[in-house]
Amino acid sequence: MTDLKTLLHSLQTIELKTSILVEGLAAGEHRSLFKGQGIEFSEIREYVPGDDIRTIDWKVTARLNRPYIKDFSEERDQRYYFLIDGSASGSFGSQISKAQRILEVTASLMFAAQKQHEQIGLCIFTDRIEQYIPARRGRRHLLALLNALIAYTPHPGGTDLAAVLKQFTPLVKRQSSVIIISDFFTEDPAPALSILRLHHEVSAIRVTDPREHELPDCGLMMFEDEESGEQLLVDTSDPAIRERYRLATVAAARTFSDMCRRCRVAQVRLSTDEPYDIPLKRLFGGRAIGGR
Repeated sequence: MTDLKTLLHSLQTIELKTSILVEGLAAGEHRSLFKGQGIEFSEIREYVPGDDIRTIDWKVTARLNRPYIKDFSEERDQRYYFLIDGSASGSFGSQISKAQRILEVTASLMFAAQKQHEQIGLCIFTDRIEQYIPARRGRRHLLALLNALIAYTPHPGGTDLAAVLKQFTPLVKRQSSVIIISDFFTEDPAPALSILRLHHEVSAIRVTDPREHELPDCGLMMFEDEESGEQLLVDTSDPAIRERYRLATVAAARTFSDMCRRCRVAQVRLSTDEPYDIPLKRLFGGRAIGGR
């Protein structure tokens, strides 16, 4: 078990560091991330321009010869599930590690949700679900989630988000907001992500490090894959190699963005060397974290 004093110090440091962002994310109108569509049926009413056409009740529409929709009321509380990449690639970083940045971002969003007394759950994953904690509310539960993140030790092996989503989707029965935080170095998870999106509101936060974007000109360098252990000797002084690497990173970023658009998933990219408050506020926009 992690030393209690070290754990408490880590939690206090994280809370202090993220307190300003928490205030911004928790502020605002208390409304749903689901854009008005709850999960409890309320009434049948006549269609008005701007209503979601997916809620049209075709039987009533055909009988009355005018469009009618099914109206839904929202539940009073919201559930947030954080899917956190715990693979070994998170240990990489030039100033701070990707894992540390992921922890800070997750803590910020969790504190914001807890401030509004919402329910929070956690799923740490690699190529499988490593730890799953169902959503509950309360500060004690929040501290237990952060303790699980801080105490977690990455296991050897790769990342398989598609397999994880197939395991995770049946676990969460009630409509929730799912926030995936990862470097997204994984095989294409789009099909599984689309299925998850049918049932839940989904946001994707991709965390990268600046040294992953370009190769430095440092002559012969030995690179090691932290997940597989594979090693590769690279001549970084070769401009052609550096350019191929740069193009590959640009393609990976484009693939991530295209996948999120196809799956209708909100997205943002964060770098370990940049502040993350503005991108997170942009991601959630007018939607208060922990809010309706």
